[in-house]
Amino acid sequence: MPAMNPTDPRAGMQPRGEEIATYDSYLEAQRAVDFLADREFQVSAVTIVGTDLKMVERITGRRTYPNVALRGAASGAYFGFFIGILLYLFGGDLVTALLPALLLGAGAGMLFAVIAYAMSGGKRDFTSTSQVVAGSFAILCLAEKAAAARELLGTLPQERGAEPPSLGN
Repeated sequence: MPAMNPTDPRAGMQPRGEEIATYDSYLEAQRAVDFLADREFQVSAVTIVGTDLKMVERITGRRTYPNVALRGAASGAYFGFFIGILLYLFGGDLVTALLPALLLGAGAGMLFAVIAYAMSGGKRDFTSTSQVVAGSFAILCLAEKAAAARELLGTLPQERGAEPPSLGN
């Protein structure tokens, strides 16, 4: 089944169907749906739904003036590189177009990053990454095909050490 596009009538709607199985990981749920597809089951009637959602923010480090300045300089140099390439393409010499653009970009990036950090007043002195994590994954199937899907999933061989799925009734 192709990826959903904005014209798909299911986009933005709550998933519907009967729960036919529940797994602890997305890979297990994906394996089950792949098993159904290999048995030529109409998988367009199936949906994987992550449940028990949590937003997890992992702290990756501490923000200090030196690392803020370094990140700002790197970001500015990256932008300056592209400006330098544009100047070179429009008739400049590679070194005389690229080097000043890199240096000016790095300097401006560093300056703006340090000013922004100083204006934050010490709030959020750390860096982090965020993600939404599901506690389990339910497989839903349209009611008219749910019994056949459950029957097929009952024949899915278990991986070693894996607990059998909770098959919905």
